[in-house]
Amino acid sequence: MLAFGMVCAILEAKASGKGQVVDAAMVDGAAALMASIYGAQQSGFWSEERGTNMLDSGAHFYDTYETSDDKFICVGAFEPQFYAELLTLIGLEDEELPHQMDMGQWPDMKERFTAVFKTKTRDEWCDILDGTDACFSPVLPMSEAYNHPHNVARGTFVEREGIMQPRPVPRFSRTDSEIQRPAARVGEHTDEILIEMGFTTDDISRLKEHKAIK
Repeated sequence: MLAFGMVCAILEAKASGKGQVVDAAMVDGAAALMASIYGAQQSGFWSEERGTNMLDSGAHFYDTYETSDDKFICVGAFEPQFYAELLTLIGLEDEELPHQMDMGQWPDMKERFTAVFKTKTRDEWCDILDGTDACFSPVLPMSEAYNHPHNVARGTFVEREGIMQPRPVPRFSRTDSEIQRPAARVGEHTDEILIEMGFTTDDISRLKEHKAIK
């Protein structure tokens, strides 16, 4: 929010010739991000009971499911056309099913989805659902995320001296960012920082002797 506010203020200042204070608070940003949920709650579409709403695991079409190999996949087929695609690909298109938004039927539908997704491994579901409009994704541990084909194609992670790191974002067409140095080791810059703060070399030695720093 602060970065966005600064950019907006700079652009406005170029037009008006005047500066202004940018007031950016985390509580305001969190409230703004919740705007659609506050609206849904006041319109009667969002309950304050956890796990009963469309986006907090209450809906069968917006949740995470365990697969037969004890891994997980997630689906987020909110739009009707995506939901229809999901039903077709998981083999339920010919079943007599309630309307997607019949909230009273969501618990039963979740049981059906749970049983269906438990019939195949995560990778088998990837073979069926990847590249479709079913709004699907495998749930990957961090160690697998590095090598996921989408992340590899995007160059999302960069290896530097054996350490995997997310590449800098956002990306720019003309002045793209890059990692300039390897990840710091624990204690690598302790002396340098403390000296900048006014500590003497004797002070630093005493702190090390008492194991207060590395």
